Amino acid sequence: MSLYQKSFLKLLDFSPADITALLDMAAELKRQKKAGIPHRLCEGKSIALVFEKTSTRTRCAFEVAAADLGMHPVYLDPTGSQIGKKESIADTARVLGRMFDGIEYRGYGQEIVEELAHHAGVPVWNGLTNEYHPTQILADFLTIRERFGRLHGIKLVYMGDARYNMGNSLMVGCAKMGMHFVACAPKEYFPNQELIETCESIAAETGAILEFCDNPDVAVRDAQVLYTDVWVSMGEPDEVWEKRIRELSPYRITMQRLEQAGPDCVFMHCLPAFHDLKTTVGKQIYERFGISCMEVTDEAFESERSIVFDEAENRMHTIKAVMAATLVED
Repeated sequence: MSLYQKSFLKLLDFSPADITALLDMAAELKRQKKAGIPHRLCEGKSIALVFEKTSTRTRCAFEVAAADLGMHPVYLDPTGSQIGKKESIADTARVLGRMFDGIEYRGYGQEIVEELAHHAGVPVWNGLTNEYHPTQILADFLTIRERFGRLHGIKLVYMGDARYNMGNSLMVGCAKMGMHFVACAPKEYFPNQELIETCESIAAETGAILEFCDNPDVAVRDAQVLYTDVWVSMGEPDEVWEKRIRELSPYRITMQRLEQAGPDCVFMHCLPAFHDLKTTVGKQIYERFGISCMEVTDEAFESERSIVFDEAENRMHTIKAVMAATLVED
């Protein structure tokens, strides 16, 4: 693998061998961190973290990973940058590229991170866009591999709204790695047809299986992983809540669904999750709609089948691998 000076924008840009190598590197860096072995592979470098959408896991993962690698991260929150407002994306990229060794972007359209990468002259990493969330998928795949010892042939069922970054990225990742991907949702919530066709052509080469099913009882059979995400994303209007709750409630992950899948099936979620009433949004939804959870029940979330916190930790290890692979010359 030689990803030196390459940007990490979406998994479609990488081969199965590249993805495997990144996972292998992440596993080794995780081993070293657990053993207390220093791995300051990027000593003296600096990176910019541009967040148009805030995040707990993504910010912490990048900052801790950067520190472990010997780098200095500079965080620019939604008010700390003029990107796209008073300064064009191209100009911002050229300024930051002169000052930093790498740039992370978390925000809106995929075209923004693509334009940043085109003009920056340094590696740009996608921390989340509307269309893709590639660093999350690496963390998911490392977690699955730790649990089952492999990726090829693993059946992953994504339940809920599969039209956006998580549904898209999991479908792409599963196609690349020869997995069995199922989007389980009402038909209007399936990924767009053009991306499905792209992934089907990849699957023809890797042996992956891609399915799209609106019947949860059928979809979950013999699954190793049931995966979900929030039903309403940041920035969407309040009026969509009622429609999503009505249409997606049959796709909520429960202990019954996990048991239907089989004895080895685990639950995954990219977080945050609305599984109880301990958040402001959770309380507001309860007051408006009378439900105590949304995409997953608290029982399933807190069960021994849930590996969401392994998954969250692995954001740091896989992001570290991405930065090291793209900033350190072989």
